Amino acid sequence: MARPQQNKWSLHGMTALVTGGTRGIGHAVVEELAGLGASVYTCTFTEAELQECLEKWKVKGLQVTGSVCDVSSRADREKLMKDVSSFFGAKLDILVNNAGTNVWKATTEHTAEDFAFIVSTNLESAYHLSQLAHPLLKASGAGNIVSLSSVAGVTSVNGSLYGITKGAISQLAKNLACEWAKDGIRVNAVAPWFIWTSLTEAYLSEEKFNEAVVSRTPLGRTGQPEEVAALVAFLCMPASSYITGQTICIDGGFTVNGFFFPPPA
Repeated sequence: MARPQQNKWSLHGMTALVTGGTRGIGHAVVEELAGLGASVYTCTFTEAELQECLEKWKVKGLQVTGSVCDVSSRADREKLMKDVSSFFGAKLDILVNNAGTNVWKATTEHTAEDFAFIVSTNLESAYHLSQLAHPLLKASGAGNIVSLSSVAGVTSVNGSLYGITKGAISQLAKNLACEWAKDGIRVNAVAPWFIWTSLTEAYLSEEKFNEAVVSRTPLGRTGQPEEVAALVAFLCMPASSYITGQTICIDGGFTVNGFFFPPPA
């Protein structure tokens, strides 16, 4: 239930945990939430990178803190949530399960190690952190979980292992939305197409690859991290208080693109 005293288009006074917040989409999400008034806690696996980002956010006047965490590690996730609970006084308004990874291989080439790493990072982390965050989100009175899925979990693109983890994220949003609605917790997922980040730059900088991506995208371009962050922020706002269990594609129209041809003369 939305808080009636709040500006429905603001996150002022809210608390948020964003995993993987020092790069790409996660970095943009941290800045978007903090810029809208939230106090944000983030994590990454590199201390130097974390400290560099924290210093920059401090200069910008954003309320952001964080710690080092390998989200593929169960022990690290448990420590992270203990730290978050202590920092925010056992309450949390927003959990953004952003951290993820991929190993670009054909299905027949994936190893058991690849499987364990991708599943633990992309899926197990979101599932476990949601479990751990549940009492904190419930205590807030109007908790929100937004998890990063992908168009790879909605339709078929290269990378079966990545795709099944992202498809599971979308299903998790449906299940938790129904199970935890009674606790005042909304759960949604966002599914980006190719977004220009340091992780995708190597692919999108290749002219033929970029042309292929753009040719399948009705809006005729790739996306920007800030565009995904804006959607995540909206789903955390009181303005979206009746939206739950959804996976929203942010893809320039990619997933609805059919076959168009000139009418007969």
